[in-house]
Amino acid sequence: LTASGGPFRGKKAEELKTVTLAQALNHPRWKMGNKITIDSATLMNKGFEVIEARWLFDMAPQQIDVVVHPESIIHSMVEYCDGAVMAQLGLPDMAIPISLALEYPKRLSNRLERLDLKTVGALTFEAPDMETFRCLRFAYDALKAGDTYCAALNAANEAAVAAFLEGKIAFCAIQDCLDEVLQRHRPSKGADLDEIIRVDAWARETARNILEV
Repeated sequence: LTASGGPFRGKKAEELKTVTLAQALNHPRWKMGNKITIDSATLMNKGFEVIEARWLFDMAPQQIDVVVHPESIIHSMVEYCDGAVMAQLGLPDMAIPISLALEYPKRLSNRLERLDLKTVGALTFEAPDMETFRCLRFAYDALKAGDTYCAALNAANEAAVAAFLEGKIAFCAIQDCLDEVLQRHRPSKGADLDEIIRVDAWARETARNILEV
């Protein structure tokens, strides 16, 4: 999976303490809704994609890798058993995947700008900094822990991001909150839908209490 790195790519934890909401919403490549844009800034969105890929493609967490690709031209890659890697390329425009989702398995023709590799220039890649952007690590941890950890992580993140968007907490408080919620969580094994809903409500309330919002 490729991640753009968001607006704070390359920054360290100390630098993130003073970032503003406007800076977090100023994504360098994608135009998305506010919640997803903040998730991109924390790398939580890529963490959720790791969780999704595990279930969509029946893969173990260690089979799913994330690389930071700031140009956002390659959107995903698949490595086959012979070592060949196939990549899906396109301009960073959400209209393309939305169109495919609406008409799958057909592809709709459109008048969107076309990818011109001659003008793109270099495509670069780097490892994600999961010490600074801990949300991505939390996703891997929750996935490996199993049970209801992923449900708790998702719900707590929604509560924390909402508080940040409302100007009630600092940017770094998002991942501090998620860390605390995961530590407090007592997982339910073999949970049914009712239990998932209970965990969701618990995580949201716990996050709000931690953040005092």
